[in-house]
This record gives sequence, C-alpha cells and structure tokens, in this order.
Amino acid sequence: MDVKVLKALIEAGAIKRVRIIGEGSFFRIEVDTQGGSSTINTLKGKLKSWGSLDGAARWLHSLGLGTCQVELARWQPGQKGLKL
Repeated sequence: MDVKVLKALIEAGAIKRVRIIGEGSFFRIEVDTQGGSSTINTLKGKLKSWGSLDGAARWLHSLGLGTCQVELARWQPGQKGLKL
C-alpha cells in the first residue's frame, strides 16, 4: 500500500489499526483494514522505512493519525543497517 492509498483509506475511515514495527535497525508501518494487513511502501513500490521511532510517529501524525501500536520485539538499536 502506498501513501496515496493510505490517505484515501484515512479519509474514508477504513483504518482499523496502525502499527509501527521495529525490525533490525529501522522501523516500518503496517496498517490493518477490513481487507487485511498491509505494509506501507514508497510510490516506487519499495518498503518505506524510518531510522527512528519518532520519525515514523511524526509521519503518521502528519497524515492525521493520532493512535498507533508500537512493536519493538525485533528491533535491534545497535545493529547496522543494510543498504538494499
């Protein structure tokens, strides 16, 4: 799911749950709708990721979302990121 689709779903009130998930050295966002769970991608189709929790939270807030869950079980703050 890209940003354009996410904005449309927010406006339609179709978002059930938003999660910021720490994985390795970065954070990604998953959104749950009635159709299932989707990871946020860039407009080019690559995984959209953030280097900090506050960056991901600020991005969600800028879209008008005020509530999310945070999962840190697989987050490794000392791990070096891989350029993929």
